[in-house]
Amino acid sequence: MYVLGLSFYYHDSSAALVQDGVVVAAAEEERFSRIKHDSGFPGLAIDFCLKRAGITLEDVELIVFYEKPIVKLERILTTAFATFPKSWAVFRESMHTWLTKKLWIKELLTKRLGVKADRIVFADHHMSHAASSYYTSPYDHAAILTVDGAGEWTTATMGVGKGNRIKIVKEMRFPHSVGLLYSAFTAYCGFEVNEGEYKLMGMAPFGQPKYVDRIKKMIQIGEDGSLWHDMSHFSYHWSPTSTLSAKFSEVMGRPPRDRKHEDKTLDPFYCDVAASIQKVTEEILLKMANYLHRETGLKKLCIAGGVGLNCVANHIILRGSPFEEIYIHPACGDDGGAVGAAMWGYHDVLGREKKAPALDHAYLGSEYSHAEIETFLKQNDIKYELIEDDDKFYTRAAEEMAAGRVGGWFRGRFEWGPRALGARSIIADPGRAGMKEIVNAKIKFREAFRPFAPSVTHDRASEFFDIEDEKKHYPYRFMLYVAPVREDKKKHLDAITHVDGTARIQTVYEETNPGYYKMIQRFGEGSGYPIVLNTSFNLKGEPIVEDPSHAFNTFSLSGMDVLFLQNYIVQKDAKKILKRTKFALRHDGDTVTEMLS
Repeated sequence: MYVLGLSFYYHDSSAALVQDGVVVAAAEEERFSRIKHDSGFPGLAIDFCLKRAGITLEDVELIVFYEKPIVKLERILTTAFATFPKSWAVFRESMHTWLTKKLWIKELLTKRLGVKADRIVFADHHMSHAASSYYTSPYDHAAILTVDGAGEWTTATMGVGKGNRIKIVKEMRFPHSVGLLYSAFTAYCGFEVNEGEYKLMGMAPFGQPKYVDRIKKMIQIGEDGSLWHDMSHFSYHWSPTSTLSAKFSEVMGRPPRDRKHEDKTLDPFYCDVAASIQKVTEEILLKMANYLHRETGLKKLCIAGGVGLNCVANHIILRGSPFEEIYIHPACGDDGGAVGAAMWGYHDVLGREKKAPALDHAYLGSEYSHAEIETFLKQNDIKYELIEDDDKFYTRAAEEMAAGRVGGWFRGRFEWGPRALGARSIIADPGRAGMKEIVNAKIKFREAFRPFAPSVTHDRASEFFDIEDEKKHYPYRFMLYVAPVREDKKKHLDAITHVDGTARIQTVYEETNPGYYKMIQRFGEGSGYPIVLNTSFNLKGEPIVEDPSHAFNTFSLSGMDVLFLQNYIVQKDAKKILKRTKFALRHDGDTVTEMLS
């Protein structure tokens, strides 16, 4: 039995296919369209999911959309009328997009997919979040916490999953929202909303939480983690372009940071602001978790929603709450709503039992065979070396890293969610002096303060990081926790140790990613540490690469030294490569159809 889940028309459109309660394929549309955070109809992602399973839409029993458009429109209209006439611009914009497109999801799906309307159902936005985590977790009875910007009306929920049912027992409603509060400070510190929140989290350790009291002048926090905003400080509820009112800056003491300075300096004031809102967010989430534990008495917790990507706060919950185990879906933002919608449809609508194994990896995207890669290389006259023996290939890749070279690693099915987890990764030696600066400046073309993540073989992770019993802590597999780097190891792991002495680690398992595991293991035999620096295989402003041409173009346009396409190795010969590249390239928003020099 197949169920197709869909998420689109906000950001990070995606599709996911569930077969008998197991996620068999899931992908964001941006990977195929090459449009960062693509919000359009996920036609390419749908095609991939069906092709991967070898089926057609006739084989799909149910198609589930991740939220309820009519209820969301009700919230938009109610808010617009309550704040009129200030909200005139957002009202006009909303009516145009909703009356021409967003309201007619069922009609769109029947037309685009050629299916009958009775096969299409709608889930609540936060139920999709809850289902994405609980139904893919290893638990059959767990507390559930979802936190994001906003769904229809809801901005956070507390619930319980038991067997094949989820019950939402408490919710927080718009405009009061942890996600929107964090996004407001993202905008205030000069980053783009819905894109720069992770930059704000990365900047926080460079400051001190000096302004917590100022933030708390604009909000109230309940003992259960409930949040109330004084909306006179915010404008996101009535403005289509602005998040903050003038009163916000009056309280904080300085105007919002100009985004044009984003890449240039770390202003101490805004670093302190980042540290302060991170501290407040951690306080709210920890109160939510503690309250949920008191109310349910359960020892296991599932987390979803975009705020679940705050890996620092996740670790605070792990260490500071009574919950003993936590599961976080690898795509816990709106993209993951596609998996949640499909899982909710399978279990709740169709009434099937929760029997599937836990989702213990994120490798749910497309992959390319050796034959397809070789055809690509030959057709474009790209020089390559093929090492057919896997063992020799892993040794060679480890040797390249040990020699200080930076590589593009393209192997197996691409990752579901925003994290590169060793299928589409840029890799390097984390212990080599200056490697962080090299990768930031010459390869990723991004802010110098941004940290890199380590991928470590799970069986030796506790030697280098302060973690215990990593097998039961699934978020480590998905880079959704930070962990302190052990004091005596920091000097060997400079490139992946953040300024606060932590790292956002990925524990790698041979059974789910054997090639990546063995390469790291081989690297460790020579270096003494089975760890590689891992960052997403893309340039700033681009989606992570999907196919060999994307990988080759990113390799060509960056300072990477070597490209690993399965067992094929391409060395940097920039002049020849650029002259012969004929693919459509995207770099910092510009399209280049042919490189001639």
